[in-house]
Amino acid sequence: MELSKRAKNLKPSPTLMITAKAKELKAKGIDIIGFGAGEPDFDTPSYVKEGAIKALKEGKTKYTPAAGIPELREAITQKLKLKNKIDYVVSEVVVVPGAKMGLYEIFASILDEKDEVIVPSPYWVSYPEQIELCDGKPVFLELSEKENFILTAEKLKTVITKKTKALVLNTPSNPTGAVIPQEELEKIADLCLQNNILIISDECYEEFTYEKPHTSIASLSPEVKAITFTVGAFSKSYSMTGWRLGWVAAPQTYTQAIINIQSQTISNPTSFAQYGALEALKDNGEFPKMMRQEFRKRRDYLLSELADIQGVTCPKPEGAFYAFPNLSYYIKGKIKNDLDLVSYLLEEAKIAVVPGSAFGKEGYIRMSYATSMENIKEGLKRMKQALKKLL
Repeated sequence: MELSKRAKNLKPSPTLMITAKAKELKAKGIDIIGFGAGEPDFDTPSYVKEGAIKALKEGKTKYTPAAGIPELREAITQKLKLKNKIDYVVSEVVVVPGAKMGLYEIFASILDEKDEVIVPSPYWVSYPEQIELCDGKPVFLELSEKENFILTAEKLKTVITKKTKALVLNTPSNPTGAVIPQEELEKIADLCLQNNILIISDECYEEFTYEKPHTSIASLSPEVKAITFTVGAFSKSYSMTGWRLGWVAAPQTYTQAIINIQSQTISNPTSFAQYGALEALKDNGEFPKMMRQEFRKRRDYLLSELADIQGVTCPKPEGAFYAFPNLSYYIKGKIKNDLDLVSYLLEEAKIAVVPGSAFGKEGYIRMSYATSMENIKEGLKRMKQALKKLL
């Protein structure tokens, strides 16, 4: 018996692989500093945990509606109205078991065979894999380091075809930290409206912008809202990565399709986790604000140290908690590609980073600064020493 083509063609997540390798080495007693994981190093807030514990004690451990508990859906609509300036009703919001699953359900809802989805590159590793799992075709749009990896409407025009079904919009970006300014979002939205292109707006890092405010593209007009899926998560904003909870907000035709998919696959998001998430939304953004202030300090230190390394360039990340430095200067001799470089840094410097090729950009690495300042300082010290040996 053979595996399906779908299963054979699927690539495992390189970010999770790197993190697993680092944990394996740590378990052997080797001192590894990890810059790979895309999760905050802060613990989940105690009031979130207590909300879930309370739900457990009260026996809230049974099936919930496929779309999530009504109280959480309502709280998400209020959050989107007050913070994101988008008016959704409850029927337009679905609670999903992580934004990653929400994205997959969107692709499953809208794609037929060979439908094209524009994916700006560098991209989050799961976008192309999920599109292909749903029989679509990812069309990569190369973004430039010189332009800080910011998507523009002018560039977008060059890859639109009659088969274009959707655009994946990720701002703030994983892996680059790029934040698309509102004036550019307006041009992109107009272009999508003109060409009948759906917008899948991945806003999982919305709480982490440092120079300019986050703008949800669906907030620009009712017409733009009508073609947009707004995707968010508790994972990053409230350090709840393992809880697997997020949301999709979109016109009811689409949310009903997502609800139907959930009802036939996962049944519902975990019951007691939803009650914890409900408590998270009651803090009015105080916990994310605390993390944002700390991440900004770490980002600034990381950038200043990277600037001191010979041959390394790095656009300033204005959001998320990643830097995406260009280390192609060191790809020579025995280091044939960024995979070799990442392996060298793991073995020689005992630091774990993710290769840029995993995100569609050879010669770069992604470094998460969602780790302690102590780790960042020591890790960069080791990295500098290791890279010097390659000169």
